[in-house]
Amino acid sequence: MYPRIRIKELRPVNLEGGYLIDGFPSVGFTSAIATESMIQTSQFSLAGIIDSDSFPPMSLIKEGKPNYPTRIFVNDDLKVSVFLSYLTLHESLHRIVAKTMLKWAKKQKIELIVSSMAVKSLDGMEGIVAVGNTDSARAKLKKSGLKVLEYGTIPGIPGMLLNEGSIIEQDVIVILFHSDGTGPDFRSSAELCIGMSQLIPGTSCDITLLQKEAEKAEQTIKETDEESRQLKDSIYG
Repeated sequence: MYPRIRIKELRPVNLEGGYLIDGFPSVGFTSAIATESMIQTSQFSLAGIIDSDSFPPMSLIKEGKPNYPTRIFVNDDLKVSVFLSYLTLHESLHRIVAKTMLKWAKKQKIELIVSSMAVKSLDGMEGIVAVGNTDSARAKLKKSGLKVLEYGTIPGIPGMLLNEGSIIEQDVIVILFHSDGTGPDFRSSAELCIGMSQLIPGTSCDITLLQKEAEKAEQTIKETDEESRQLKDSIYG
């Protein structure tokens, strides 16, 4: 029996025909830093929280206020939503998190889910590459100008989003970027942010501001990850 993931919406949103960005960290912290930077440099506001009895119990303090470490942010004008998490989740939760994301996307009538994955090698390809799970997703990918991954393996939440999304005909695109997984990489964060903006109209990346935000986000994410390690060990053994 899968653990239960709870989504609590804090305000009404209208995302029909819009976008959902998966900001759960995969290998390293680049995905979380890129999505955090996009939120900080665009007009996003808090719209919901995501929680589970299986998540490490903690509160993230920002500007003196308590926050859930996994939240939903929305830019209402662009119809873009972000599932932003500072938690690196245990692999036993990847399937249910992906299914929860897809269920919420269907409820909101989301047109495209954009996820990302760090890989150690892109087989000699420069920059970033991406893969789409349906004909319409691949058409969006081609229009964006991003390079297409022809062969490879995508594990975790992004892999589940691709597979489960193809069954229910939910468009999903996963961006793959190079990272050795040893720590945050501003260059990878910037490339990923730019790649996401190529897929999602109206979004952009202020590289100078992104670097400043990336430095702040990196510190917070690393602290959260370190604090949650002992909690996760006690939960999962």
